[in-house]
Amino acid sequence: MTISFDSIRHAYPERGEVLRGLSLAAKPGEIVCLLGPSGCGKTTLLRLAAGLEPLQAGRIALGGETIAEPGREVPPESRGVGFVFQDYALFPHLTVEDNVAFGLRFVPRGQRKWRIMDALARVGLEAYAQSWPHMLSGGQQQRVALARALAPRPAVLLLDEAFASLDARLREQVRDDTLHVLQESGIATLIVTHDAEEAMFMADRIALMNEGRIEQLGTPADLYLGPATRFVATFLGEVNRLPARLRDGKVETPIGAIALGNRLPASGLPREEGAPVEVLLRPEGLRVLGAPSLEPPAAAAEGGTLAEVEACRLLGATTLVHLAVPDGQGGLLHLHARLPPGTWLQRGEQVSVAMDAERAFVFPAEAP
Repeated sequence: MTISFDSIRHAYPERGEVLRGLSLAAKPGEIVCLLGPSGCGKTTLLRLAAGLEPLQAGRIALGGETIAEPGREVPPESRGVGFVFQDYALFPHLTVEDNVAFGLRFVPRGQRKWRIMDALARVGLEAYAQSWPHMLSGGQQQRVALARALAPRPAVLLLDEAFASLDARLREQVRDDTLHVLQESGIATLIVTHDAEEAMFMADRIALMNEGRIEQLGTPADLYLGPATRFVATFLGEVNRLPARLRDGKVETPIGAIALGNRLPASGLPREEGAPVEVLLRPEGLRVLGAPSLEPPAAAAEGGTLAEVEACRLLGATTLVHLAVPDGQGGLLHLHARLPPGTWLQRGEQVSVAMDAERAFVFPAEAP
């Protein structure tokens, strides 16, 4: 079933309004990530969907049927909504099997055992049915919480920072396992996270929230490659900030000029010739050329800008290079570039750099 939110507003006495007319929908089988900084209203939206908070304004519908509007609330247990909390909320005095069974109180006893084992099998924990929560790792506890939420076969599943308490290496494995379970379940899923990488890994679509509103909604590629605002560009990943000016339909920066094309979110830019703007450039969009240790060789560096290597660090999948480039005003710009692993540049080495316009985004200059 599709879950939809229409013009949702919500306020707390101590914080003021945290949701400001938000509208969103998630279709069956779709994973939508609510991404954004702390306090932007992500968890509040989940709690409203689950019936843990009374709806103050707007409408929430499931499969076209209203489940919440001001003055009328379907009880949480009757909504068909599963919830995986950040701390998993497992009962320490119950076995894994009994924890999963807790959500099946209204299922006929004859079907209950089969539903429990089916849910545990989905998350690969059928062998741990008689274990106690304290005997499990953090990743296993998270999967028990997921099995408990899936066992009643909800129409919608809600996950609130479900991977936040896991260490980095375990988090990657548990996220991957969870993604496969959610895709197989075929139900609409809303996941709250403040981790952009996690959202891009998990989501079919991302709703990037800021101050109670959706700043941009789209696929991970939409947001990463075509950010509508400076906030979106910076939240989805690291950027280099380049001062620039508009001249003859181009954006001139210290490392070259780019044309204002369809790939550049140029709406809202000043129209005056020579007006200041800012270019945000992804590290992978800063091409490093012309060093003896790089391919293509130095001859391919024509038209680039001279830069000096300040540091070079291997990060596993990529090599991060710190570069100093003249800013055209007597100072230096400190930029980051990402190169394939195994590439190595020495500190003080002279290289040439150029921009990939597809990874460059133009916005009005920020006020001082």
